[in-house]
Amino acid sequence: MGNNGSTSDGPPPPRHPFTGGSGRVLGRPMSDVHSAYTFGRELGRGQFGVTHLVTHRVTRQTFACKSIATRKLVTPDDVRREVQIMHHLAGHRNIVELKEVFEDRNYVHLVMELCAGGELFDRIIAKGHYSERAAAGLCRQIVTLVHTCHSMGVMHRDLKPENFLFWSTDEDSPLKATDFGLAVFFKPGDVFKDLVGSAYYVAPEVLRRQYGAEADIWSAGVMLYILLSGFPPFRGGSICLWILCFSSIFAHCTRRCLINQWKQMSGTFFFAVLRGHLNFASDPWPSISSSAKDLVKKMLHTDPKERPTAVEVLNHPWMREDGDASDKPLDIAVLTRMKQFIAMNKLKQVALKVIAKNLSEEEITGLKEMFKSIDTDNSGTITLEELKIALPKMGTKYCESEVRQLIEAADVDGNGTIDYIEFITATMNLSRMEREDILYKAFEYFDRDKSGCITMEELEHALNEYNMGDAKMMKEILAEVDTDHDGKINYDEFAAMMRKGNPDLAMHEAQN
Repeated sequence: MGNNGSTSDGPPPPRHPFTGGSGRVLGRPMSDVHSAYTFGRELGRGQFGVTHLVTHRVTRQTFACKSIATRKLVTPDDVRREVQIMHHLAGHRNIVELKEVFEDRNYVHLVMELCAGGELFDRIIAKGHYSERAAAGLCRQIVTLVHTCHSMGVMHRDLKPENFLFWSTDEDSPLKATDFGLAVFFKPGDVFKDLVGSAYYVAPEVLRRQYGAEADIWSAGVMLYILLSGFPPFRGGSICLWILCFSSIFAHCTRRCLINQWKQMSGTFFFAVLRGHLNFASDPWPSISSSAKDLVKKMLHTDPKERPTAVEVLNHPWMREDGDASDKPLDIAVLTRMKQFIAMNKLKQVALKVIAKNLSEEEITGLKEMFKSIDTDNSGTITLEELKIALPKMGTKYCESEVRQLIEAADVDGNGTIDYIEFITATMNLSRMEREDILYKAFEYFDRDKSGCITMEELEHALNEYNMGDAKMMKEILAEVDTDHDGKINYDEFAAMMRKGNPDLAMHEAQN
């Protein structure tokens, strides 16, 4: 997705006037991206589509739009899943934000935040290799992303420098993952057999066609090796020099293509990967610290069971920012959001429940998968015991009193368990609060008489539906939200309350 300097008008508008209907990929009503955005120069090109610079016609803000040609897709599932996963992981500092999705007769268009700093791959080429300190900083961001993915039930399956962009040209710019086309949802213990990824970064167990999330740690280890040395750890014959130039050879390949490539390279590159012998003799390795080499060896262990988890990588002495390991568990996104939910007033909690009921299937699929993996008895509710069992599998641990507090916070109806809508309510990404249509729909739920204000009686009625209202609490809510002190809550006051104190939204605004 790097900028190649060419210009283009982007994908052509539909040949026939836009008439609606449902798209075959997303199953939603078709819409015209050209009515909202003007297309500029080409930023990058892949097997299935092209990425362009686009400008919003009203706000004049610039974004990147990846237009995927639907006629080239063997199955629409991959694109649908990519959209679902990007919604699921939204709000993370190291993930490109998906802004909008359009589908017309010929394309699915993913409008994403624009990263102006170029590919990590290009910076590696320009620098040769990084200092240990700089490499550790970049690797920390990559592995933090991996931890977030794994804790949220997502395996990336295609980690490589070409799939990471710098948000700006600054030397200390955040690094952002941009391509989730091969990512999948998974549960602990799931085993995958499909041969996907990019040749130079593929784990040995992927070649054996029996792998899990540990394969992402291997790919991150290959990236760390390259950051430190400027060359890949496993090579073999001239064919591998060709692979280095076209490292996405296995991404989206057909089965026949994969078999042919296996035959060509099994005696060279793949053998080197399966053997796992690391070269620390060539420059600059003799001058690299033993601690850095120790971490590389661990991440590139051929036995996935012996590989460290993302949390263990982040706690390795060479990676630790402050030099000391912390006993505090590394928070995962769903728990952070549940803690934020605890601190919200009851009006905001009920409003979020209204919003959760109106989110699209694409926006909640990932959370639905997480809910199902925690709800092991398929009862439709999460109990204290189920959450206690699930947290260690997500890569974190809490004492029983903390888990009980999380349950009580998310349990809006007070029955002692978390149902599906309550789980979505307490764990959805709050950056959605920037959308006026979402906020106004929630406001209308409270404003029963459509007067444009929420009265004390309407507030009492809505909260009583959830057994949450008492006179003292409602007075406190009114004192907090009613900034013009007229005894009612208008839409602007309601929207300000919903947006206030949302870390997801604050991060989004800071970066844009």
